[in-house]
Amino acid sequence: MKIILEGHSYKYAAEQILLQTLPDEKPEFTDAIPESGSYAHIALREITIKGEALASVFAKLSHNGRVYFGRSQTRRIDPDSPLFDVINDRERSRAVKLAFFRAARRCTGVELPWGATTGIRPSTLITRMVLRSGMTEKAATATLRREYYVSAARAELALDAARAELKARRALAPNDLALYIGIPFCPTRCAYCSFVSQSVERSMELLPPFLDALKREADALAEAMAPASAHIGAVYIGGGTPTTPDAASIDALLTHLDKTFNFAASTEYTVEAGRADTITAEKLAVLKAHGVTRISVNPQTMSPEVLRAIGRRHTPEDVYAAFELVRAAGFDYVNADLIAGLPGDTQDGFRASLEALIALAPENITVHTLSRKRGARVTVENTPVPPGTEVSEMLSLASPALRAANYSPYYLYRQKFTSGGFENTGWTTPGGDCLYNIIMMDELRPVLALGAGVTKLVARPTESGDYGRIERLFNPKYPYEYIERIDGIIEKKRRVKEFLSREF
Repeated sequence: MKIILEGHSYKYAAEQILLQTLPDEKPEFTDAIPESGSYAHIALREITIKGEALASVFAKLSHNGRVYFGRSQTRRIDPDSPLFDVINDRERSRAVKLAFFRAARRCTGVELPWGATTGIRPSTLITRMVLRSGMTEKAATATLRREYYVSAARAELALDAARAELKARRALAPNDLALYIGIPFCPTRCAYCSFVSQSVERSMELLPPFLDALKREADALAEAMAPASAHIGAVYIGGGTPTTPDAASIDALLTHLDKTFNFAASTEYTVEAGRADTITAEKLAVLKAHGVTRISVNPQTMSPEVLRAIGRRHTPEDVYAAFELVRAAGFDYVNADLIAGLPGDTQDGFRASLEALIALAPENITVHTLSRKRGARVTVENTPVPPGTEVSEMLSLASPALRAANYSPYYLYRQKFTSGGFENTGWTTPGGDCLYNIIMMDELRPVLALGAGVTKLVARPTESGDYGRIERLFNPKYPYEYIERIDGIIEKKRRVKEFLSREF
């Protein structure tokens, strides 16, 4: 579909609404209204109301021979706010999205679960309204439903996640930050995955030099942190599957990290063991000895047929055995992941997997929605997957079952290309929130990354509670590139040092 932007350049906002409302259309930006075919014309015009400068957005959508209209307007912004430019830009983007969404909604007649919200963190809309505008939770949730057309069920999810975020904000010390260590190796590559760069079947020889480079980067980061008064409040080792290396290699890495960083102030230490076929008693003993407090055991499904379809080597029995090992090793917090919409899965199969996980009683259960990512095998091979309507039924089973088992949502995020436009939600038993997940998803504090990861330099929030500016530093996600570029990666730690010296 041709898209004409007038008076603004919010291409990403327009693309996101088009992706959600008319997913079969591909955006093509142009300067002129075409003589034929479908198009969207989104115009932003400056207006003055009672002496106040605002912006009004008008959207015209021509599709299948009919024309639809939508309109929106920016809200008042305090011109004396230190983040006026950031908030003003956000408001204009919001107005573009809403105007286009309203036109597209009239065109399709389809009610989307998350309405006009875009981006990965819909719950932040509530926290911003509560913190910046002083709204009550009830008023903020009502605004989410009225202005953004979010369904009642999703508004409830967003409110629960917002409450957890506000609780985490109060619990975090001013100098807290998080540390992420990414180890991009897995036993095999799952059919739905586009992130993991190497399976050990093909690249075991890269593991030792990767871990050596990782230790060098850790030394450089510790040196960059030394002049600042920052505390590492949460540690998360993810991947990939960081328990892919043998126990001796894991021990050597964690020993180096213990010597390099001060984890005394850390309230949690998480390792995403993930794959049941990488979990052994020996590895768990190493993790426990180094102070790890949380372990992930992520089956994704408890169906043998679906496990085979996604390229997993482990069986449901392996998952049960892994849980026994983790509990025997003395870990108090365990997470288990489940994915709705996997190839070959059904509503009954998903229900059985959900019931099996609840029976295992992990402290956290994360329910993902399948995302058909570019580069993943399910996308490249066009593998049949359950339609959005069936995924909706799967997720409608999850919420009441988890709430009945005393779980509540504590963080959520969305991804592109998910079946039905749904979300990923982390559920927890009382007091079991994973602080790192909230920090990372809600961008509450800086996240310093080692290995295959992204450093987020999050500036302190303003006095009104609005979010600070964010700078991202990307490490290569492919092991070979990471090893080859390690000198340049270390050099970039100067930027981290500058940031920490200013903010901490």
